[in-house]
Amino acid sequence: MSELLNTWEVKESEFPHNGTVEEKLKFILNYAILAPSSHNTQPWLFKIDSEAIYLYADKSRGLFVADPKHRELIISCGTVLFNLRIALHHFGYKGQIITFPNPSNVNLLARIKLGSPKAESTDDRLLFNAIPRRHTNRQNYQWWDAPQSFLRWLQSDAEQEGAWLHIVKKGTVRHQVSELVVQAEHLLMNDPNYRKELANWIRPANNNTHDGMPAYAQGIHEYLDFATPLFAMVLRTFDLGDSIAERSRKLVEQSPAIVVLGTKNDTQAGWLAAGQALERILLRGQAVGLRSSFLNQPIQVPHLRSKLSQILSQSGFAQIILRLGFSKQAKPTPRRTVNEVLI
Repeated sequence: MSELLNTWEVKESEFPHNGTVEEKLKFILNYAILAPSSHNTQPWLFKIDSEAIYLYADKSRGLFVADPKHRELIISCGTVLFNLRIALHHFGYKGQIITFPNPSNVNLLARIKLGSPKAESTDDRLLFNAIPRRHTNRQNYQWWDAPQSFLRWLQSDAEQEGAWLHIVKKGTVRHQVSELVVQAEHLLMNDPNYRKELANWIRPANNNTHDGMPAYAQGIHEYLDFATPLFAMVLRTFDLGDSIAERSRKLVEQSPAIVVLGTKNDTQAGWLAAGQALERILLRGQAVGLRSSFLNQPIQVPHLRSKLSQILSQSGFAQIILRLGFSKQAKPTPRRTVNEVLI
């Protein structure tokens, strides 16, 4: 656990102001790797060369059943890219970023350079300070509502990154979305390959691969972390769709806010933009104590994803379903070190 906490407790005072460009870029990666990812797969790799960071999608860490087109994988890499941008601003650089710099290499998502000097804005500082405190929180949330004015601010954040954010109001539409989540849970959990893939990423907190989802991240008490292999075996072997679906239904209907993040285009560029919008939203929420977790199951089932767009009367493509609310801080999940993700 101490190694886990060391990854999250980055000391900004150790930034090498007088170091080389490469040393500065490597330090900034400490903030990039704290980004969220599906099943905590951390599907990214970096290369530092010619005074630039090259961000690659690591498709060997893809979810080949739940995410066969690597849509969620690219979104995860987008959250990394946003953390890089905010960290650059914090340490006094504008950042020079080119996405998809080499069309012949589809796994190369971005080239990042320090860029010219730039003073950090108050808003960027707010978001930067939230990076090491942002953790996916699957607990039950308090009953009080998320302020509508703040949700509109999140919509503006999404638009700033080239995405849209639909606020799912309570009532008929919220109920319809919860039914889609239930249907998706049943369909997915009925697939033994899906269950196996999910179980493969449920791991003890102290696992030496520094990735995956500890049992406590699934709502199981951390003292039972030793039983994580048993929990994974049960999940792999039995269709728990009924109980999981009912749990998800309650989360949708009882959460203070449900929002759907989407984009105009369903392309790699759209997915990368969605990831950057997602991280901006998550950090903004964390800054005011608003926790978040994901309910993306309907988007993983093509025909239910289409139904979701119809229910929302929203053009474009839904990419993420997010629940927001107030709760105590969740524990961090493991992260690979910078050295482990450097090519």
